[in-house]
Amino acid sequence: MRVALLSYRSKPHCGGQGVYVRHLSRELVALGHTVEVFSGQPYPHLDPGVVLTKVPSLDLYREPDPFRTPARREFRDAIDVLEVATMYTAGFPEPLTFSLRVARLLRHRAADFDVVHDNQTLGYGLLRLRAGGLPLVSTIHHPIAIDRRTDLAAAGGWKRRLSLRRWYGFLTMQGRVARRLPSILTVSQSSARDIVTELGVDPGRVEVIPLGVDPDIFRPSTLPRVPGRVVAMASADTPMKGISTLLEAFAKLVTERDLELVLVTKPIRGGVTETLVEDLAITDSVRFVNGISDIELAELIGSAEIACVPSLYEGFSLPAVEAMACGTPLVVSRGGAIPEVVGEDGLCADLVTPGDVGELTKALGALLDDPARREAMSRAGRRRALEHFGWMAVAVATATAYRKAIDDGLAYSRSQSVG
Repeated sequence: MRVALLSYRSKPHCGGQGVYVRHLSRELVALGHTVEVFSGQPYPHLDPGVVLTKVPSLDLYREPDPFRTPARREFRDAIDVLEVATMYTAGFPEPLTFSLRVARLLRHRAADFDVVHDNQTLGYGLLRLRAGGLPLVSTIHHPIAIDRRTDLAAAGGWKRRLSLRRWYGFLTMQGRVARRLPSILTVSQSSARDIVTELGVDPGRVEVIPLGVDPDIFRPSTLPRVPGRVVAMASADTPMKGISTLLEAFAKLVTERDLELVLVTKPIRGGVTETLVEDLAITDSVRFVNGISDIELAELIGSAEIACVPSLYEGFSLPAVEAMACGTPLVVSRGGAIPEVVGEDGLCADLVTPGDVGELTKALGALLDDPARREAMSRAGRRRALEHFGWMAVAVATATAYRKAIDDGLAYSRSQSVG
């Protein structure tokens, strides 16, 4: 099959979208399919055999100059004007503007592809592709309405809440588009339930295909673990990732133990995370890491005595799967799909209530004091990762979903012709 894989932004080394695009496209090519990735900035890192077509935006949120004002010479068309106007009115334009750009591109290349796979853009442009007769599949990792609720709950002051409501204005569009899409893939049963509840999607159109891990990269280290090292990964410095809960728990533990916390994230300068680290007086014990490769990430995870996933909610949790593959014991929250990923039997991870500092402190301390249990958890985690989470299995199941979408599309076209 000839696949057009769409992703409005594809951060290479963290966050589900960029990781998903890279590994799924690689395994689809290994199965003999042709894959062309259409992406806005930041562009993904792709493996040999996968074609990248850049769909450049004005890149208004790039580092180190987010919310920048583009020069007049950068404007190319009305979509660029729409992008800037939406940013100037405090909205987030990328899902809409990317979908319009890629719909314009594919309108002239419809004959080149058998199926289009959208990676949670859910912009109005997808409906143009659907109307043009292209079979369409969309992955929704989890409904962003949950992020909005969490951010609003953590916001202080009416001005901040008003600004957040405007920023998340694109969710109205995403809900409308999702309800009209013929085939939706998601990554967990938890996300499937939330998609039905939050977006009003027909449950019969939602299929669960879990994400995977590369066991040759994410594997147990041959080097000794660093005593007292705890590692946590957060794709974004947002309240939903539960980093504040972890920092408060860590501050209690570090008063009586020699510990190091390594956070794989890029904290917002002067934001809540940086401020809390200073307020808790743990600056010397906390280290931030970002922009590292998969190999470096695996080495870091494998060097820790414990990995922690304190999120208030996760649609899947790649960090938990990567830690299990590295044989690193886990303390995780029961947020969203995390129990589904690690299992609720306690063999691979200790589970705690999301946002409960006391419970997290107790669980981390108990596991740090129990090397025998950490060793047993290490073996069980690696075994679970190998048995349940492989990217090739993801690609096979996704290709089956493509074939169904193509067959359904042909049936739909015939019915329209008869009508």
